[in-house]
Amino acid sequence: MEQLRNSKGKQILLYGTLTILALYFLFQGLADASGFLIPLTTAVILSLLMIPLCRKMEKSFMNRMSSSLVSTFIIFLASVGFFAIISMQVKTVVDDWPKIKETMAPKIEQVKAFLLEHTPLEQQDIESSEKGSPVPYMSETSNAGKKAASFLNNTISFFGDYLITFIYIFFLLNYRHRFKRFLLLLFPDSRRHEVKDIIENSAKVTRKYLVGKLILIGFLAVLYAVGLGISGVNNFILISILAAVLSLLPYIGNIVGFGLALIFGYLVSGETGVLIGIMITFAVAQFVESYILEPYVVGDQVDLHPFFVILAVIIGSMVWGIPGMVLSIPILAIINVVFSSISPLKPFGFLLSKDDDKD
Repeated sequence: MEQLRNSKGKQILLYGTLTILALYFLFQGLADASGFLIPLTTAVILSLLMIPLCRKMEKSFMNRMSSSLVSTFIIFLASVGFFAIISMQVKTVVDDWPKIKETMAPKIEQVKAFLLEHTPLEQQDIESSEKGSPVPYMSETSNAGKKAASFLNNTISFFGDYLITFIYIFFLLNYRHRFKRFLLLLFPDSRRHEVKDIIENSAKVTRKYLVGKLILIGFLAVLYAVGLGISGVNNFILISILAAVLSLLPYIGNIVGFGLALIFGYLVSGETGVLIGIMITFAVAQFVESYILEPYVVGDQVDLHPFFVILAVIIGSMVWGIPGMVLSIPILAIINVVFSSISPLKPFGFLLSKDDDKD
């Protein structure tokens, strides 16, 4: 009996060790292949979003190639428009930066005085921290050539990934039936109906989530813009757009958006009225988002427990950075659909779900 227990204990230890190693190498491999996987995964998610539009065009007056091309071009125009708005607002911030620094200087001195009075920090500690630069490659001792080369390399890499994503989208939409048929052929005839349901449900939940989130972002951007504009926040359009887009990151995005509003609002102006306006705007926006927009616009399309949503966002950030944070929830939703549809994996689907009564 004792020997049997020792044998089971060794098996549990062995399987646990192998599982940890497998997860480590899985996430390490995903991180190493980020340059290839991030554009491809983004293209897959956006393709699922555009499939209904492709189907409508194909039923009316277009062939599959034309509908795929038009859908890809629509996403391209939407992304270009978003980047154009952001770039115009960023240019405004850059032009006003000397004025912003001058206005923020007294506030920074107040923060230093508070730290010296209420913390163990001393004057030399603060002075030594000011000599460093919080932004990589921006310190005085860094080489200008290296900074320029790094910036150029990052820019080329970004635009390369940006353009290849649309190429992926076109081919995924144009050959979607071929990919679907391939997945079905991987399984025996007795399982193909089940696999087909999993594919359709995964596409449906991802599509409904993305559409709901896009509508929610639009509502929040208008709500933030009205509130921050009335409050007298400088560059309120840029802050409103960024805060609304950051709502894609559950819990974390709202905190970052509020921080941006404080930096470009209260710290720049220093007026208490602006601070009160920012707090009221974000409080109202969070109430509307949580109790009106989320339930009725997004709904319960993504049946995920909040704990695993936060966990997925953190892991996505560690593996793929900001793109990983954005893509983590749709990916986890697809994984949950797969788990909930396969009998041996249903316990994992129950674990990921927020529905306690789920079978």
